[in-house]
Amino acid sequence: MSIVTEIKCAKCDRKYSGVRSRCPFCGERLIGRGKVVRGVDGFGYKMLISVLVMCVFVAGAGVLLFTTPIPETPEPDNSINDPRPGLFSDIETDSQLSTNPVTPPQEPEQEDEEPEPEPAPVVRNLLITYNGKERTDFTARVAEKVDLRVTILPDGVEADVEWTSSNEAIFQVVALNIEGTAARVTALGKGVATLTASSGEVEKECTVRVR
Repeated sequence: MSIVTEIKCAKCDRKYSGVRSRCPFCGERLIGRGKVVRGVDGFGYKMLISVLVMCVFVAGAGVLLFTTPIPETPEPDNSINDPRPGLFSDIETDSQLSTNPVTPPQEPEQEDEEPEPEPAPVVRNLLITYNGKERTDFTARVAEKVDLRVTILPDGVEADVEWTSSNEAIFQVVALNIEGTAARVTALGKGVATLTASSGEVEKECTVRVR
Protein backbone atom coordinates (compact mmCIF):
# COMPACT_ATOMS: atom_id res chain seq x y z
CA MET A 1 0.00 0.00 0.00
CA SER A 2 1.00 3.57 -0.61
CA ILE A 3 1.85 5.84 2.30
CA VAL A 4 1.13 9.01 0.25
CA THR A 5 -2.05 10.88 1.30
CA GLU A 6 -4.99 10.94 -1.10
CA ILE A 7 -7.42 13.80 -1.17
CA LYS A 8 -10.80 14.56 -2.79
CA CYS A 9 -11.29 17.49 -5.08
CA ALA A 10 -13.65 20.04 -3.52
CA LYS A 11 -15.16 20.72 -6.95
CA CYS A 12 -15.52 17.38 -8.75
CA ASP A 13 -15.28 15.20 -5.68
CA ARG A 14 -12.72 12.84 -7.31
CA LYS A 15 -9.69 11.34 -5.56
CA TYR A 16 -6.11 12.17 -6.52
CA SER A 17 -2.64 12.14 -4.96
CA GLY A 18 -1.85 14.70 -2.32
CA VAL A 19 1.44 15.57 -4.03
CA ARG A 20 -0.44 17.36 -6.82
CA SER A 21 -1.29 21.04 -6.51
CA ARG A 22 -4.29 20.81 -8.95
CA CYS A 23 -6.94 18.22 -9.60
CA PRO A 24 -5.97 16.17 -12.65
CA PHE A 25 -9.65 15.86 -13.66
CA CYS A 26 -11.13 19.34 -13.38
CA GLY A 27 -8.07 21.48 -12.82
CA GLU A 28 -9.30 22.92 -9.52
CA ARG A 29 -6.33 24.32 -7.52
CA LEU A 30 -5.79 22.89 -4.08
CA ILE A 31 -6.07 25.83 -1.66
CA GLY A 32 -6.97 24.35 1.63
CA ARG A 33 -10.31 23.08 0.34
CA GLY A 34 -9.25 19.50 -0.32
CA LYS A 35 -10.64 16.67 1.70
CA VAL A 36 -8.24 14.20 3.17
CA VAL A 37 -9.40 10.70 2.23
CA ARG A 38 -6.58 8.38 3.37
CA GLY A 39 -3.28 9.00 5.01
CA VAL A 40 -0.74 6.62 6.42
CA ASP A 41 -2.48 3.41 7.37
CA GLY A 42 -1.42 0.67 9.78
CA PHE A 43 0.66 -1.17 7.19
CA GLY A 44 2.68 1.94 6.47
CA TYR A 45 3.41 2.41 10.16
CA LYS A 46 4.54 -1.18 10.53
CA MET A 47 6.81 -0.90 7.52
CA LEU A 48 8.37 2.30 8.82
CA ILE A 49 8.93 0.77 12.24
CA SER A 50 10.53 -2.34 10.71
CA VAL A 51 12.97 -0.18 8.77
CA LEU A 52 13.89 1.77 11.90
CA VAL A 53 14.38 -1.43 13.92
CA MET A 54 16.63 -2.87 11.20
CA CYS A 55 18.75 0.28 11.12
CA VAL A 56 19.15 0.18 14.92
CA PHE A 57 20.16 -3.51 14.76
CA VAL A 58 22.76 -2.90 12.03
CA ALA A 59 24.20 0.07 13.96
CA GLY A 60 24.42 -1.97 17.17
CA ALA A 61 26.14 -4.87 15.37
CA GLY A 62 28.72 -2.48 13.88
CA VAL A 63 29.49 -0.93 17.28
CA LEU A 64 29.82 -4.39 18.84
CA LEU A 65 32.12 -5.58 16.06
CA PHE A 66 34.56 -2.67 16.35
CA THR A 67 34.59 -2.52 20.17
CA THR A 68 35.04 -6.25 20.92
CA PRO A 69 38.80 -7.08 21.51
CA ILE A 70 40.33 -9.76 19.29
CA PRO A 71 41.51 -12.73 21.39
CA GLU A 72 45.21 -13.58 21.06
CA THR A 73 45.94 -16.80 19.20
CA PRO A 74 48.06 -19.13 21.35
CA GLU A 75 51.34 -20.31 19.81
CA PRO A 76 51.22 -23.90 18.59
CA ASP A 77 52.90 -26.46 20.79
CA ASN A 78 55.46 -28.30 18.69
CA SER A 79 56.07 -30.93 21.30
CA ILE A 80 54.57 -34.34 20.65
CA ASN A 81 52.22 -35.40 23.45
CA ASP A 82 50.67 -38.55 22.18
CA PRO A 83 49.06 -40.70 24.90
CA ARG A 84 49.69 -43.82 22.86
CA PRO A 85 53.04 -45.30 24.01
CA GLY A 86 55.48 -46.53 21.45
CA LEU A 87 53.91 -44.65 18.52
CA PHE A 88 57.04 -42.64 17.77
CA SER A 89 59.56 -45.04 19.29
CA ASP A 90 61.04 -45.93 15.90
CA ILE A 91 61.51 -42.30 14.81
CA GLU A 92 64.84 -40.65 15.66
CA THR A 93 64.66 -37.15 17.04
CA ASP A 94 66.88 -34.27 15.94
CA SER A 95 69.11 -34.75 18.99
CA GLN A 96 69.58 -38.43 18.17
CA LEU A 97 70.40 -37.59 14.57
CA SER A 98 73.02 -35.07 15.69
CA THR A 99 74.69 -37.64 17.98
CA ASN A 100 74.44 -40.42 15.37
CA PRO A 101 75.57 -38.83 12.10
CA VAL A 102 75.16 -40.85 8.95
CA THR A 103 78.53 -41.97 7.65
CA PRO A 104 78.74 -41.63 3.86
CA PRO A 105 80.05 -44.65 1.98
CA GLN A 106 83.77 -44.49 1.47
CA GLU A 107 85.13 -44.90 -1.99
CA PRO A 108 87.93 -47.41 -2.36
CA GLU A 109 91.31 -45.79 -2.31
CA GLN A 110 92.95 -45.71 -5.66
CA GLU A 111 96.56 -46.57 -5.80
CA ASP A 112 98.70 -43.85 -7.20
CA GLU A 113 99.90 -44.94 -10.57
CA GLU A 114 103.53 -44.33 -11.11
CA PRO A 115 104.05 -42.09 -14.11
CA GLU A 116 105.66 -43.81 -17.00
CA PRO A 117 109.22 -42.64 -17.48
CA GLU A 118 109.71 -40.48 -20.50
CA PRO A 119 111.81 -42.12 -23.17
CA ALA A 120 115.37 -40.91 -23.26
CA PRO A 121 116.09 -38.59 -26.17
CA VAL A 122 117.98 -40.23 -28.99
CA VAL A 123 120.36 -38.90 -31.60
CA ARG A 124 118.60 -38.11 -34.87
CA ASN A 125 121.44 -36.64 -36.90
CA LEU A 126 125.08 -35.52 -36.77
CA LEU A 127 126.73 -32.55 -38.45
CA ILE A 128 130.52 -32.30 -38.99
CA THR A 129 131.57 -28.65 -38.84
CA TYR A 130 134.72 -26.63 -39.42
CA ASN A 131 134.85 -23.11 -37.96
CA GLY A 132 131.10 -23.34 -37.30
CA LYS A 133 130.15 -24.35 -40.87
CA GLU A 134 128.99 -27.80 -41.92
CA ARG A 135 131.49 -29.67 -44.12
CA THR A 136 130.86 -32.78 -46.18
CA ASP A 137 134.39 -32.63 -47.69
CA PHE A 138 137.60 -30.63 -47.36
CA THR A 139 141.17 -30.58 -48.72
CA ALA A 140 144.38 -30.59 -46.67
CA ARG A 141 148.08 -30.71 -47.39
CA VAL A 142 150.44 -33.42 -46.17
CA ALA A 143 151.35 -32.90 -42.47
CA GLU A 144 148.51 -30.38 -42.06
CA LYS A 145 146.26 -30.71 -39.00
CA VAL A 146 142.56 -29.80 -39.17
CA ASP A 147 140.34 -29.47 -36.04
CA LEU A 148 136.71 -30.48 -36.51
CA ARG A 149 133.62 -30.60 -34.32
CA VAL A 150 130.38 -32.50 -34.46
CA THR A 151 126.89 -31.15 -33.67
CA ILE A 152 124.33 -33.60 -32.25
CA LEU A 153 120.69 -33.20 -33.23
CA PRO A 154 118.24 -32.58 -31.71
CA ASP A 155 119.71 -29.94 -29.45
CA GLY A 156 120.26 -30.94 -25.85
CA VAL A 157 120.89 -34.62 -26.54
CA GLU A 158 124.06 -35.85 -24.87
CA ALA A 159 125.89 -38.74 -26.55
CA ASP A 160 129.38 -40.01 -27.24
CA VAL A 161 130.81 -39.70 -30.73
CA GLU A 162 133.40 -41.96 -32.36
CA TRP A 163 135.67 -40.92 -35.24
CA THR A 164 137.20 -43.32 -37.82
CA SER A 165 139.32 -43.04 -40.97
CA SER A 166 138.75 -45.30 -43.95
CA ASN A 167 142.51 -45.17 -44.77
CA GLU A 168 144.98 -44.20 -42.04
CA ALA A 169 147.79 -44.02 -44.60
CA ILE A 170 146.12 -40.89 -45.98
CA PHE A 171 144.98 -39.33 -42.64
CA GLN A 172 144.47 -40.19 -39.00
CA VAL A 173 141.82 -38.82 -36.62
CA VAL A 174 141.83 -38.60 -32.81
CA ALA A 175 139.19 -37.30 -30.37
CA LEU A 176 140.03 -34.13 -28.42
CA ASN A 177 137.58 -34.70 -25.50
CA ILE A 178 135.93 -37.56 -23.67
CA GLU A 179 132.56 -37.17 -25.40
CA GLY A 180 134.25 -37.11 -28.81
CA THR A 181 132.44 -33.99 -29.95
CA ALA A 182 135.77 -32.54 -31.11
CA ALA A 183 138.45 -34.27 -33.18
CA ARG A 184 141.73 -33.53 -35.02
CA VAL A 185 142.55 -34.84 -38.50
CA THR A 186 146.27 -35.17 -39.46
CA ALA A 187 147.07 -35.50 -43.18
CA LEU A 188 149.76 -38.17 -43.81
CA GLY A 189 149.79 -38.99 -47.50
CA LYS A 190 148.28 -37.92 -50.74
CA GLY A 191 144.98 -39.44 -51.69
CA VAL A 192 141.29 -39.47 -50.86
CA ALA A 193 139.72 -41.14 -47.81
CA THR A 194 136.47 -40.98 -45.85
CA LEU A 195 136.08 -39.54 -42.35
CA THR A 196 133.16 -40.99 -40.34
CA ALA A 197 131.58 -39.65 -37.13
CA SER A 198 129.11 -42.04 -35.47
CA SER A 199 126.90 -42.14 -32.40
CA GLY A 200 124.99 -45.38 -31.97
CA GLU A 201 123.35 -46.18 -35.29
CA VAL A 202 123.64 -42.64 -36.63
CA GLU A 203 126.63 -41.89 -38.84
CA LYS A 204 127.94 -38.88 -40.76
CA GLU A 205 130.62 -39.05 -43.47
CA CYS A 206 133.01 -36.42 -44.79
CA THR A 207 135.41 -36.79 -47.74
CA VAL A 208 139.05 -35.83 -47.03
CA ARG A 209 141.44 -35.01 -49.90
CA VAL A 210 145.14 -34.80 -49.15
CA ARG A 211 147.51 -33.17 -51.65
